[in-house]
Amino acid sequence: MWRSPEPRFDVASAICQGGRDYQEDAIVTDFPFGADSGVVVLADGMGGHAAGDVASKIVVTEVFSELKFESANFADFESEIPRFLTESASNANSYVRDHVESHPETRGMGATLVSVILIENRMYWMSIGDSPLYHYRAGKMKQLNEDHSMAPQIDFMVQQGLLDEEAGKNHPDRNCLTSVILGDRVAKSDCPKTPFELQVGDIVIVSSDGLQYLDDPKIQKILHRYRRKKAAEIAGYLLEAIEALADPDQDNCTFSVIKLNHNKPVIRAIRAKPVGHVDAQTANVTRVVELDEVEKTPEKPEDKPEKKPANAAKSEPTVIKEVKPLKKVELNDDIDMTEEVDAAAPPAKIAAGGK
Repeated sequence: MWRSPEPRFDVASAICQGGRDYQEDAIVTDFPFGADSGVVVLADGMGGHAAGDVASKIVVTEVFSELKFESANFADFESEIPRFLTESASNANSYVRDHVESHPETRGMGATLVSVILIENRMYWMSIGDSPLYHYRAGKMKQLNEDHSMAPQIDFMVQQGLLDEEAGKNHPDRNCLTSVILGDRVAKSDCPKTPFELQVGDIVIVSSDGLQYLDDPKIQKILHRYRRKKAAEIAGYLLEAIEALADPDQDNCTFSVIKLNHNKPVIRAIRAKPVGHVDAQTANVTRVVELDEVEKTPEKPEDKPEKKPANAAKSEPTVIKEVKPLKKVELNDDIDMTEEVDAAAPPAKIAAGGK
């Protein structure tokens, strides 16, 4: 029985609204079967009535469109991937600024960003804000990207004994962001120049901070227990755990689960068309024609004279035969019928039935 080859990446995404009135998260994943690279872009909107959902959609749309445009260059220009990530984030920030200028009522809206590019077993990312990028391997989970919020400072104060652990966990400023895409200057960003290398069986989670309503040990336990399951099943178990909390203040929760199934060599890489290359015009190439050109096309095939093979024998000239006059002939006195016959036919032969 034929079986399709196992894809390099097993990917599944999940999204839930939680206890909020609106969904302000947005996510796009793109891992085409047959390709050895993929893209995840996630944004967590902020601003509530100031259109946080619009901000997240703008950021995801602009970042993903630029990364998709460059995706055919990932293999040949891998060293340029950090630049692709940085420029796409900068342009998304400009689009947010343009939107706020055109719609002053949305001033204050913004979004976090986590954009990830995987090529074979190497992972690059750009992050702004507090949306986490988790990595699981051999029973241990850790956050790879920087947390641009007050949470790291508060945790440090707890470690130094300046704050009680419970007070630090419930501190009102814990979720205050120190960097975010607002259309203004971005204070901090995290975009390593060198990739993070994955191993077969590793699990990566790109998430909004809504997943952090589960503490890290709980997330790690779920990943370890279901590490051999498909990405879609792991995503389902994480959602079940969030629903089991039944927290009325549960934030929007959006995440993508990525598993590296294998790290076999690339069989056939996707290449970008060289700049300035022009395809030779062939019969099978799709092209656009002007309306005037369509009107000048030959008549329909049925209107054309039938073509004959070049080696066909020449036909004889058409001969028009003479048409002889016709006359009515009475066959019999007892039979009331007439027949039109050739005037040259002998009457006796006609009367005898042609015999």
